[in-house]
Parts: sequence; structure tokens; C-alpha cells
Amino acid sequence: MARLDYLKRPPLKELVLMINSVFIAGNHVGGYDATLSALKSGRLEALLNFRASKDQQEDGELDATYDYDLVVIGGGSGGSAASKEAAFLGKKSRNDSHAFGWNTPDKVRHDWNKMVEKIQEHIKSLNSSYQEELRDKKVDYINAYASFLDPHTLKTVDKTNEERIITAQHIVITTGGILRYPSIPGAKEYCITSDDIFSLPHSPGKTLCVGASYIALECAGFLNGLGLEVEVMVRSILLRGFDQQMAERIGKNMKEKGVKFSRGFVPIKIEKVQDGSSVFRLGRTPTLKVTSKHQESGEIREDMYNTVLFAIGRDACTDEIAAEKAGIIPFSRFSRVIVDEAERTNVKNIFAIGDVLDGKLELTPVAIQAGIRLSRRLYGSQDSLMDYINVPTVIFTPIEYGSVGLSEEAAIERFGAADLEIYHKSFKPVEYTLPKKVENVGYAKLICIKSLNERVVGLHYFGPNAGEVTQGFALGLKLNASKADFDSLVGIHPTTAEVLTTLRFTKASGQDVSKGKC
Repeated sequence: MARLDYLKRPPLKELVLMINSVFIAGNHVGGYDATLSALKSGRLEALLNFRASKDQQEDGELDATYDYDLVVIGGGSGGSAASKEAAFLGKKSRNDSHAFGWNTPDKVRHDWNKMVEKIQEHIKSLNSSYQEELRDKKVDYINAYASFLDPHTLKTVDKTNEERIITAQHIVITTGGILRYPSIPGAKEYCITSDDIFSLPHSPGKTLCVGASYIALECAGFLNGLGLEVEVMVRSILLRGFDQQMAERIGKNMKEKGVKFSRGFVPIKIEKVQDGSSVFRLGRTPTLKVTSKHQESGEIREDMYNTVLFAIGRDACTDEIAAEKAGIIPFSRFSRVIVDEAERTNVKNIFAIGDVLDGKLELTPVAIQAGIRLSRRLYGSQDSLMDYINVPTVIFTPIEYGSVGLSEEAAIERFGAADLEIYHKSFKPVEYTLPKKVENVGYAKLICIKSLNERVVGLHYFGPNAGEVTQGFALGLKLNASKADFDSLVGIHPTTAEVLTTLRFTKASGQDVSKGKC
């Protein structure tokens, strides 16, 4: 493993090395291919500039007087957690029912408007409770836009255009991200994102979900579960960054449930054909014509939908904060902020957490944990850093996928295929037996490192209640559990989680693992 942190900065053309893994200022770039890609995209140069900028600054305590010890720019979960922790530290499914004896109707009517009403009520109550909690913690809540004037000074402008200048010893950027639209005709005019789905005044009807992210798949699975016709348009692979074997299992299962997948196509134009109900008979739902093109063959398609939903990623909300006035180096791809392992930018008193970070997980619990740890490092007695590797996460598709640690691809890149031992098994949840559901839909695997006494570095589970299963086992990976530790754990019968305590066959053995029950 090579760490460029400890090397003098070489010319960029000399960075293409045959190496296993590159880190710069605590940021994992990857192996040879990933490093070459980062060089071509400009991310590598941005990381090197970040490192050089940090090295030029002198360490030392800041003894000036400020209005606040800490100012958090952004009102999301990470920012709220950081500010509350700093204040605390003294700083300012019905289909199966027949098989189980229930006489439920075959056609269950879903009230879209009622669902939207209740969801919006819940969101409003959350916002109110967040503000009330901040006030209880004696945190000043300023409802305004903020921008930098210098490393310690911010200008805020509220909705009445009233300006205020405030200063702080430390500043945290946690402005979150905004869902991205493609630059094609009709996208912003006629289409929505996942932020809008629960604000629609009508059922979305026949829906096209564009994207291969977990948000795209979760939205598609949810709408399909309501009985709507759903298609997912995928440019290349599903769930980039996740374990690809598990990603394809999700796609296969969703396809079996009726979700259509268009692989290799991208939309190039969206047109509004009519507002009436003659085509799909869904009241005021608009009818949209989507022109798409296959990336390899060049095939052009034209298809009709009621709703087109884009879930193709997020851009960080950093363009309006004038970070250059604070000396922060230009943001990397998608306007994201580069930080070191302690969430510190190249300016020593300015930090960033949450979805604005470059190359980190975009998950609410991650932002919360990072915010709490940051405040404890600044104002408490703890110095622990956020672990961005052993983070449990779940994709809430019709059959859930939970994971913690490394994907199989990442483990191969980091440790080499020869040093891996992968234990796996297919299984059929016991609750699938009476409804006579598909055999052995579930699957689990543990990725272990031979040279580290078979330490488990990746856990992947595809089956019911993945969140509950993964949450508990995640502690094992945090504590460097080995395969022997999993073997010595007594499973709870009959649960699906027990499959992770009984894995016997390895991928290398070639044994058939398709037969199994829980």
C-alpha cells in the first residue's frame, strides 16, 4: 500500500504507478485504475492541492474573541447533531395473508392523497421538533443564507434581506446536497426527483425512474408495490460502489416482481404530450414522451409515461457560500468539499460533514455520528475519528439488502483476490414456506482475509429485515471479529439472521449453496 501523504508532491504525470491503494491526506483514491481515473478527472490534482494547502498553515491555538465558538452552516441532521453536542459540552405486505388464513380482498385500494397528507404532516412535525430541540439546547437558530467573508467571519441574509455579520472560532459546512437533473430538454420543466414524489397531488401513474442509485431502486420498488407500472432506466451498472453480486440480485428480484429495466439507455429529451386523461385515465396526471438512446448501439427509443423521476445523484449546496473568501481550495466534483480524516478542510478552523463531503457516504446517520465526534474532538476529551468503512447500511428495495464493510470488489482491490476467503449461502426464510414463495431468494456472504486470521471485512445480506440483521452484526466488524467468532455465535432459530452464524461453504470450493432454509 502506498500513502502519498508521506511523499513529496511529484509531477502529475509520474503518479501513474503500479500500486495497490493510494491515500492522499486521509482520502482513499484507490488502486491503479481508480488513481488513473482520478488523474484524468482532476480529482487527484484537487486532493494534492488540498494537502499542499494544509501543509502551508501553521498549527497553533486561536486566541481571538468571536461571537460564537462554533457556527454550523446548514440545518440538516449532521449540523444539528454537531451543534447540539457542542452545546452539551458547554459550547455556545398483504399478498401472503391468504396463506396464513386471512380473508383479505384481492384488490386493495390505495389512497395516494391520504398517504401524502400524512407524510407531509410527519415532515412538518419533524422540522418543528428539530427547531424546538435546538432552542432547548441553547443553540441560536438563524434562518438565513450564510456566506464567508474570511475564515472566521460570515454574512447572513434572511428572507427580508436583513444582513448580519457574525464571527466564530470554528465553522462547520454542512449544507447538504440537492438532487441533480440532467442537462437535456424538458428535464427540469416536466420531471421530478425523489424529493417531490411525496408532494404529488395525484398518483404518479406509469413511472420511469432514471438512475441506478439506491434512491432510484427504492422509489421503483415502492411504486411497484402500490401496483403501478414502473420502469428503471440504467446507464451502466446498478448501485455503483456497492457489492455488484448483491446489486444484481436486487435487480433480478425486482424484475421478477414486475419492474422493467432498460439497461444501457439514457434519456436525451422529455416532451409533454398532453394534460388529459385519455391515455392513462389518471385524472390530471401529465403524459410525457421520453426519447432515449442506447449508449453502445445508438438505438433511439420513444416511450410514454405519466411521471419521470430522476435519481442520478446530488450536487453539494456549496456554490453560494463564497468559500474562496475563506481560503478554501476550489471544490472537487459535484461541488463537494475535500477534507482530511478529521473532517478538516485545508483551512484549519473550518470543517465539513455530511453530504457535502467528497468521496464519503451520503447517509443521515453518518452525518450525525460525524457531527457528534467532531464536536467532542473540538470541545470534549475524545479524539476518535469517524469510521467511514464499517458503516452499516440498508437498501430498502422489495427484498432488502444490508451491508457493512467492504464490497467484494473493494476487498479484492485492497487485499488481493488470493488473500480472500468468501463464505456464502442461499436461504429461504421460514415465512416464505406457507405462501410457497420462490425458493431460496435470500443470500448472505462474509468476506474474510486469510492473512488476518480470517478477519471479517465485509458482510452482505439479502433478505427480509436486513436493517435489523445488519445493525447487530455491524458491531462485530467494528471490533475486528473473525470468521471463528461468527461460528462460535449461537444463532436464534428460526430467524434469517442465524444464516450468518452457520456459513460453511466458500466460493473457492465451488460447492452448491442454492439449497437452504432458515
